Amino acid sequence: MSGEIELVSDGNGVALLGDVGAIDRFLASEGLPSRELDLSRLSTATATGAGAVQVGAQAAATSGRWVLLTEKSALAMKSMPMMKGSTAGTSRAVAMDGGKTSHILEIVRTPGAMLTNPAILTGVAGLMAQMAMQQAMQQITDYLVRIDAKVDDVLRAQKDAALSAMVGAQMVIEDALTIREQVGSVSEVTWSKVQATPATIAQTQAYAIRQLDAIAQKLEQASAVGDVAKAAQEARSVVGEWLAVLARCFQLQDAVAVLELDRVLGAAPEELEQHRAGIRIARQNRLDVIERSTARLMVRMDEAAGTADAKMLLHPRSAQTIKVSNESVGSQVRDFADSLGIETGHESVRVRRWLEAATDARDRALESGATGVENAKDFSERTVDRARATTTKMVGALAERAKRERSAPGNEDRG
Repeated sequence: MSGEIELVSDGNGVALLGDVGAIDRFLASEGLPSRELDLSRLSTATATGAGAVQVGAQAAATSGRWVLLTEKSALAMKSMPMMKGSTAGTSRAVAMDGGKTSHILEIVRTPGAMLTNPAILTGVAGLMAQMAMQQAMQQITDYLVRIDAKVDDVLRAQKDAALSAMVGAQMVIEDALTIREQVGSVSEVTWSKVQATPATIAQTQAYAIRQLDAIAQKLEQASAVGDVAKAAQEARSVVGEWLAVLARCFQLQDAVAVLELDRVLGAAPEELEQHRAGIRIARQNRLDVIERSTARLMVRMDEAAGTADAKMLLHPRSAQTIKVSNESVGSQVRDFADSLGIETGHESVRVRRWLEAATDARDRALESGATGVENAKDFSERTVDRARATTTKMVGALAERAKRERSAPGNEDRG
C-alpha cells in the first residue's frame, strides 16, 4: 500500500489513511492542519470474521490523519471524486502519490483493502465523529477562556442541587477522558462512573435555557421605556453567564459521546454505526433547542432597541441604556453561537444617538411647519376671495334695493 492514500469524508472532516510519507506530503502541499487518527483503536472492530487478523494488523500498521472540513480543506479535496461509502453519511476515495510538490494525488476509482472492509470503514467513521466532537470541545474551551467565564463559580452560587451537581459531573467526565487517553479505550469500570452524568448535564442545560427564556419574557412584558431599560440592563449583566453555562453543558455532552462511542466500539462494534448516527441526531437536536432560545432572546432585545429608537429624544438616558445593552447581548450571543458552530445571521437593530434623534425631529418639525405655512397661506387667500365675493354680492344687493325704492310710487320727486 506504499504511496497509496485512502480518504473518507463524513461531512465534518476528512480522514486520510495510508502511507505516512504520502499523507504528510499532501498535507504540507496544501497547508492543511491535521490531527492524528489512532487506528489501533479499531482492533476490536475486526475481532471476528475471516481475515480479521490480517485486516486488524493492517489497520494497526496504517497511518491516519484527520482534517477538519473547513472552506480551505474542502477546496483542497474538491478535485477528488468521492464515492458513496458503505456506511450512512460517509463517502470515500483512493489516491496515489505522484511525487509532485503540488497536486500530488492521482485519483483512482478502486477502493483499497482498508475501505472495502465494512467493519474498518464503520470504525473509521466512529473515530472521525470523535475527532469532530473533540475539536468542538476545544473551540468551546477557547471561547470560555476568551470571555473569562467562571462557569464553576456561577454553578456553585446557585441553590439548585442539579446545578451544583454538574461541577461534580464535570470532574467525573474529565477523569474518564484522562484514563481513556492513557489506556486507549473505555472499560466497563470507567463507563460505570460516567453513565449517570448525562441526566445531571441535561437538567443544568434545561435550567440555563429557562433563565434565558425568563429574560426574554421580562423584556416582552415591559411596556414603559424605563422598565424596558431596566430589563435590558439586567439581561446584559446575566446573559453571558448563562450562555457560558450552556457552552459548558454542550462541551460535556460531547465528551460523554466520545466516551460512549469508545465503549460501544469495545463492547458491541456491530452497533457502532447506528450509535454514531443516533449521537449525531441527538447533538443536532440540542443545538436546535439552544438556537431557538437565543433567537427568542434576540428578538426581544431588538424590540427593546426599537423602543429605544422611538423614545431617544424624550428619554435619552433609558434609550442609551437599552442601546448599549442590546449591542452587548448581541455580541455575547454571536460569540457563543460561533463557539458551537451555530449560524445566527443576526444583526442588532441600530439605535440612533440623541443628536440624530433631535436632528430628525427638527427636520420633521420644519417640514411640518413649511407645510403649515403653505396651508395657512392657501387658507388666507381663500378667505380673502370669499370675503371679496361676499362684499361684491352685498353691494350689488344694496344697490338693487335702493333702485327699487326710488322707482316706487310717491318716491319719484325725491330723486
